[in-house]
Amino acid sequence: MEDFSLKYVNLELWANQESHETQGLSSKHLVVRRGQPFKLTLFFKGRPFSPYTDSLIFRAVLGDLYVEFPATFSKPQRSSRWSARVQPGESSSQSVTVHVSTPAHSPVGCYDLHLHIVSQSWQRRYRIGEFILLCNPWCPADSVYIHNESQREEYVKNDFGFLYMGTPKNMAARPWEFGQYEDGILEICLNLLQVSPQHSKNRRTDYLSRSDPVYLSRVACAMINCEDDRGILKGNWSQDFRNGIPPSQWTGSADILKLWARSNYSPVKYGQCWVFAAVMCTVMRVLGIPCRVITNFNSAHDTNSNLVIEEFYDEKGKKLHMSRDSIWNFHVWVECWMSRPDIGSAFDGWQVLDPTPQERSRGVFCCGPSPVRGIRDRRLDVIYDIPFVYAEVNADVCTVIVKDGQAVSRTLDTERVGSLICTKGLGSNMPQDVTNTYKQPKAVVSPYGTMNGTPRSRRSVAGLEMKQSLAVSLRLNNVPVAGENISFSVTVTNKDNIPKTLREHVNAQAKEYNSSPLETFWEAHNILRIAPYEVKVIQHQIPHSAYERILTGDNLVNLAVVMEDEATQERVLASEEFNITEPEISIQIDNEDDIVVNKEHSALVVFRNPLPMPVSGILTVMGSGLLDGKVQSKLYLLQPGETMEKTVTFTPKMAGTKMLQANLVLRNSPAIIRGFRTVTVMAA
Repeated sequence: MEDFSLKYVNLELWANQESHETQGLSSKHLVVRRGQPFKLTLFFKGRPFSPYTDSLIFRAVLGDLYVEFPATFSKPQRSSRWSARVQPGESSSQSVTVHVSTPAHSPVGCYDLHLHIVSQSWQRRYRIGEFILLCNPWCPADSVYIHNESQREEYVKNDFGFLYMGTPKNMAARPWEFGQYEDGILEICLNLLQVSPQHSKNRRTDYLSRSDPVYLSRVACAMINCEDDRGILKGNWSQDFRNGIPPSQWTGSADILKLWARSNYSPVKYGQCWVFAAVMCTVMRVLGIPCRVITNFNSAHDTNSNLVIEEFYDEKGKKLHMSRDSIWNFHVWVECWMSRPDIGSAFDGWQVLDPTPQERSRGVFCCGPSPVRGIRDRRLDVIYDIPFVYAEVNADVCTVIVKDGQAVSRTLDTERVGSLICTKGLGSNMPQDVTNTYKQPKAVVSPYGTMNGTPRSRRSVAGLEMKQSLAVSLRLNNVPVAGENISFSVTVTNKDNIPKTLREHVNAQAKEYNSSPLETFWEAHNILRIAPYEVKVIQHQIPHSAYERILTGDNLVNLAVVMEDEATQERVLASEEFNITEPEISIQIDNEDDIVVNKEHSALVVFRNPLPMPVSGILTVMGSGLLDGKVQSKLYLLQPGETMEKTVTFTPKMAGTKMLQANLVLRNSPAIIRGFRTVTVMAA
């Protein structure tokens, strides 16, 4: 009988990647998801393939692991095993169509696929090629399955988002390109697993463990920072960013990941919490694990685990650096969606993962996955790292006024920490409040020892509070805007039946989001008299000239007032931390309802300088899937009130909702002015 051999193999890239929701992830590899068949067409030369005399045996190889399975004409009996089925009706005398099925618990990675053809008198082996296998949130049997299609679109496929910063009363939304469809990003994310310490220590165990998203997420979490390994980012909170790029200048994950790969996996300088979290979100979405970025406003770092953060002020309202504990104005981490068979189905769902290096978890700088349900219910006995995250969202704040080294006033605030926890809304550009998924509502008693959302053991701290005959509050009259004066009011109430003479001390300090304030840049001191039970409102204004050259890139101010009773020396403090809103760049797009793949379109980038000073700098326009690379131009001296316009052309590569963003990095200022526009791209 005439001999026959394999001529070539069609990996059916387009059809497979469409059915597996992996379009655009790689230009080099077939990319498929586990738990779902993918199609191959084998073409032969010589005599026709005979199912009676010829056998097809596949081998899938991952590192030094492999699995062999024959192609059959019947449906596989067990979905938990690798299998291949010759598809009836899709084969001819010179070709055979085979559907390869992978178990929903298969390890993630880049596989080599081999074919062994066995005939009556001979056998041959062929290397067919490579395919990348990812987690499958579309497959109910996969432990990352998420049932809602709009959630899969947002938390797996969406390649842009927003990182929320600032303060709860004045959130600043920073656009970010996750960039998972940028060329080479998928391969870089898989290489992250290859250069991890777990892989170097035991390749076989690492490959086998990659079936578990809990394992994958912990490896990725540790590899985002470089403290224990050849991780992606080096953290820097010093404000000295020489030999690197300031964290505030990053606009997307792809640039960071590509720079890491080009440098032979040397750490990229520099990152802070939102950069760590955003890059991790990219890695997890690439691997097929649903992921979203979370901001916790007023996030506690409780170093001594007593769930109380102490803050100190002097008698003139200046905040002091006297405690190892701290409250960050905001802290950014991620949540990943997965089932938790290791701790019980009650903890399935969103899990906190925090790649910012703060504390070690089992000896490594990573945090999580901590089930959000476990944090809410204060299940401190459940892995991983629930006590640390619980304190971040639930610690109390004890504020102490000190004079000559002695405490003269103490107050306790049980509401400030974790006052708002949010993420990008589903299919929206607006934030979604998820605070109630982390924190029990008030007046709820938990079986695990909490009352009113805080541990019973902490109620004794309230005994430290001192009885006060004055009530003081501080309120901003409007949202502070760069270039404008800051207007605020102080309200003082005399709760006694005797008049009082008071000394008012008001203090403003610039601050960074993660540390104590800097030196005072504005203060005011007054004497006032208040009648029994009187309520007085004192108006104040900070001129823009006092702060415009003092603020850091976070645009944050710590404002405090101390009201002192001259007769009794009683002192009462009120404080507010707020951010100053920067101006924005406007992006206008022609024929916005007619954006089509592979068709050139134009956008007009507009910035009017509202600041009382001229500005100059570098304007950068970018858009993953819209622009190849970035468009940069110099902005020369733009006077107050003047307008700059820049026309940019772009050609979309793929359909879907995309984001065009513009950044203006100012010269001689830490401020970065931003703008964005989302567009819907239609298929051609």
